Amino acid sequence: MEVNDLDSDIVSLNVTGMTCAACASSVERVLSNMHFVDSVSVNLPLEKAVISISGGLTAKTVEDCIEVVEKAGFGAHEVMPALTVRENNELELRKKFYSMVLAFVLTLPVFVFSMILGDMGRIGPFDLRLFLAMLATLPVYFVSGAAFHKGAWRSILRGAGNMDVLIHLGTTVAMLWSCLVVMGPALPMIPEFIPASDHVFFDGAAFIICFVLLGSFLEGQAKLKATDSVHGLMKLQPTEVRVIIGDDAVSMPIDRVGKGSLVKVIAGEIIPLDGFIHTGEGAVNESNITGESLPSHKRSGDEVFAGTSNLDSTIVVETTSLVDDTVLSNIIRLVDEAQMGKAPIQRLVDKVAGVFVPIVLGLSFSAFLFWHIAGDSVLDAVGVEMTASELAVMALVSTLVIACPCALGLATPTALVVGTGVGARNGLLIKGIEALETSYKSGIVVLDKTGTITVGKPQVVDIRGFQGNSEETLRIAAALESESSHPLATAVNDLWKSKGHGSSTVSGTKTLAGLGMTGYVDGVEVAIGSLDLIETKTDSIPMEVEAEISEMSLLGSNVMLVSRDRKLIGWIEVRDTIRESSLLAIEEMQAMGIEVIMLTGDRHEVAGYIASKVGIERVISGVKPEEKGGAIRQLQEEGVVTMIGDGINDAAALTIADVGIAMGAGSDIALDSADIVLVGDDLTHALSVIQLSRATMLKIRSNLVWAFLYNILGIPLAMGLLFPWTGWLLPPSFAAAAMALSSVSVVMNSLLLNRWSPIGLSPSKGRNTKSTM
Repeated sequence: MEVNDLDSDIVSLNVTGMTCAACASSVERVLSNMHFVDSVSVNLPLEKAVISISGGLTAKTVEDCIEVVEKAGFGAHEVMPALTVRENNELELRKKFYSMVLAFVLTLPVFVFSMILGDMGRIGPFDLRLFLAMLATLPVYFVSGAAFHKGAWRSILRGAGNMDVLIHLGTTVAMLWSCLVVMGPALPMIPEFIPASDHVFFDGAAFIICFVLLGSFLEGQAKLKATDSVHGLMKLQPTEVRVIIGDDAVSMPIDRVGKGSLVKVIAGEIIPLDGFIHTGEGAVNESNITGESLPSHKRSGDEVFAGTSNLDSTIVVETTSLVDDTVLSNIIRLVDEAQMGKAPIQRLVDKVAGVFVPIVLGLSFSAFLFWHIAGDSVLDAVGVEMTASELAVMALVSTLVIACPCALGLATPTALVVGTGVGARNGLLIKGIEALETSYKSGIVVLDKTGTITVGKPQVVDIRGFQGNSEETLRIAAALESESSHPLATAVNDLWKSKGHGSSTVSGTKTLAGLGMTGYVDGVEVAIGSLDLIETKTDSIPMEVEAEISEMSLLGSNVMLVSRDRKLIGWIEVRDTIRESSLLAIEEMQAMGIEVIMLTGDRHEVAGYIASKVGIERVISGVKPEEKGGAIRQLQEEGVVTMIGDGINDAAALTIADVGIAMGAGSDIALDSADIVLVGDDLTHALSVIQLSRATMLKIRSNLVWAFLYNILGIPLAMGLLFPWTGWLLPPSFAAAAMALSSVSVVMNSLLLNRWSPIGLSPSKGRNTKSTM
């Protein structure tokens, strides 16, 4: 049970001993009955309960929560570190494996004695063959099946029912009947029809325990596999770091490293904390955080994240976070919170699970009474050599064993755990199942223009030099702009530096607000800026130049004219460019049947131009940031709306939309305004999260359909529905195998989500409409 701090109103508990949805419901019920508890959410695969406390959280309320869970027959304790919890789960899984091996080793002779060998004579008053089968079955029942019997009695004593109760009753009835058949000759007080029977169920009881243990073991392995994505993220956090103190690099625990520390990271190591590169440069693999497959080249001043890999050279990082506040730790925390969510359909499943076991018990004993009373006439009609009592016991045991609340309980949470984990591994952070379900239903996607469809920062797209002087135009512009930090100046300087040039000597620079800059390069007066400025710095500007500049400005370009010695020598066109993948990502959304709409504060001419380039037909332009929420509300009258923006300027719209997706969050992944946060800034990431949402919800639905169909079809077969016409009744061992298969198949189906990968789109690759699943 995790208590982050006693000022919080939320407490999280690790709950052990839950085997099915009925157990989870029992834990929720006993905690909900406490007067200071507002709400409870229990996750079966994660074995975790999150409790909302009213009236303030104290140590006493935490102890009371633990006590009430333990009185209900489950284990509860403060949450240990996640890696320790996983190690404990792996240890429990090994214990299950040993119990399963013992059961199978002893069940083989049970099967031979019960089903294959003929008469072996008698030992005293007892049939030797059946006596040996009984001796081999007893350790299977009492040792390998001990966990089921203990769990069943804990459940019975608290007045509830779960899978353990069904397994316990099924195997106990089978063992009791079979032992009475064997020991009957020495027990004159039992009814004659029992020792007179030749039909025992030792093999059925043993196989039930074997198959249930096998299913539980495979299910446990699958549950561990389901959390592999988050477990992998946790392992990315080093425990020791090298901190530079003076001239030395001193190793110390990561939780002792403060902000502003200088941390040495050599090639091949994981960067331990968020920060900026202080010295050094090299390639960094950020795929674990952003989902980008290609390494990024980082140099001094660039931001780096904890959990990313330094590939090829030693760097020194100046930290900007503590260990509990890194992007990596926030990702793990967000995923943990998301995995505790419940879809509306899961709440219905929980209600069904709450009455499932009593219903199954009623059906089982109804089948027993029916066949005990009417069995003889049906047996005569179908010609099966069996007594009505044997038939009744067989139907009772098979019905108890085949019923499976586990599949119902695992259907939603396992898919959610895998889906959110896979998303986190690819930089797609889904905050809850409600976002998944709503995204699945969404038919309208609204895109902000700046920073979503476009790169979000100015870039040089064209240089015009009169009489072939484009290089000279850029040289003079870069010389002047080297004195400025304006975004347009940065675009010019970045281009000049990328060509490997150094800065020209400049002097006497003046910045004219809203107009541009003037100065001297190589002793000659130069200027860069707007048409108004250059008109004062040149003798004349051709009319056709003015017309062309006016046309470019209407389409959103910033045109900076450059003059030297009172002559116009060229201009530089700068604008926010469209992301390389935007067109293909938007085409994919439209191919999925989604209407894509652009919502922007820019002029209609600029918005229309960008929309035409990326295939968007519907544009809402000229909308102020505070008006975007109202625009979203109007669109919600047409359907379920997903808004994709940067999470800052679009905060109101993201909050109001049915699903808000914040792109390019970087280190600010805990944005309150967004339901889904994308660490990367590519629109294909938004497409990927929509596809992942659909894939996860389809898995949840297919799991639930299978779980319900299994029980709806399996229980009547076990009760003997077909017996009057076919003479066939599902044997207990077959029922146990089917029950184990049902829960394992649900978990395995969810694990197929691990094969999902984000769609890869680039003009060089062409259009790829499939994602791996």
